[in-house]
Amino acid sequence: MPIPGPILSLVLGMALVLAALWLGDNVQLLPIDASTNAPIYDELFQVLFTIGAVLFLGVLGLLLFSLIRFRRREGDHGDGVAIEGNLQLEVFWTAVPAIVVLFVGLYSYDIYDRMGGMAPLGHDHGAAHDASGHSEKIWGGIGGGWPPSEGSESSSGPSGAFVSSETPSAADGPVAVEVTAMQFAFIFNYPGPGFVSGELHVPANRPVSLLMNSKDVIHAFWVPEFRIKQDVIPGQPTVVSFTATRPGRYPIVCAELCGPYHGGMRSTVVVEEPEAYDAWLAANAPATLAQAAPALEG
Repeated sequence: MPIPGPILSLVLGMALVLAALWLGDNVQLLPIDASTNAPIYDELFQVLFTIGAVLFLGVLGLLLFSLIRFRRREGDHGDGVAIEGNLQLEVFWTAVPAIVVLFVGLYSYDIYDRMGGMAPLGHDHGAAHDASGHSEKIWGGIGGGWPPSEGSESSSGPSGAFVSSETPSAADGPVAVEVTAMQFAFIFNYPGPGFVSGELHVPANRPVSLLMNSKDVIHAFWVPEFRIKQDVIPGQPTVVSFTATRPGRYPIVCAELCGPYHGGMRSTVVVEEPEAYDAWLAANAPATLAQAAPALEG
C-alpha cells in the first residue's frame, strides 16, 4: 500500500531536520575558542549552520527527486502538465522564510548584545582620552567605553563594558592597551607601564580593552580564536573589549583590504598566566630597560 503524500512529506521533513541538527551539533568548522565571547558567538554559528544545512539538504534532495521522478521517458515528446497556482505552497514558502529571517535577526541582536555590542561607549559621552590626554569621540566598538576601570564590567556582555575614566594599574583590574594600525602593522602601546610592543600580551581570565586608531586607511582587528573583529578607522577611534581564557599564541589578522601587502598585515596576541604577564610587563618597563642598558653596553 502506498504511503499517503502528507505522511511521507512529514516523515521526510522530520528526517531532514534531525539530520541538520546532527550536522550542526557535530561538525566543527571554527577554530578553538579562547575567549569568553567565543562560546556565545559559536551558539549563533551553530544555529545558522543548522538552518543552512536544512536548506542545503532540502533543496539538494528536491533537485535529485525531481531529476529522477520527472525525467523524460523514452518516447515521450510532449510538454509537461501545465500547473498554475498553489495557494498552500505559496503561503508556505512565504511564511516560513519570513519567520526564519525574523528569528535570525532577533537572535543575532541578542548574541551581539551578550557580546557587549550594545554596551555604552563611555560615560563621558563616548569620549576617549589617549596617552597625551587628548579627548576624542569613540565611534563604535564591542564591550564598552574607554578607558576601562576595575569593577565596572557591564552586565550586558561577558567581555565587559568599561566606562570609568580612570586608567587601571598594571597589577590588577582590566588591562588597557592603545592599538595603532598602519600599512602594514599593528603597534600596541601600554599607557600604564609606558612602553610600546609589536605583540599584544594579555593575561588570561582578565578583561582587556583596546582603544584602536588608524594612521592611514581602514583596517580591521580580527582574532579568529576570540571571535572578535572590529574596524580600525582613521580619525574615528573604536574600542573592542574581551577576556581571553586559554593561554597561548593566536594570530591577529587585518580583515579589511588595506593595500598591496594586506595579506602580510598580521601580528600575535600572547595570552599568558597572570604571573607570566606581570613578569613580561616588568621586563619591558622603561625603568627596567634603563637599568639593563649599562650592562648591555658593557
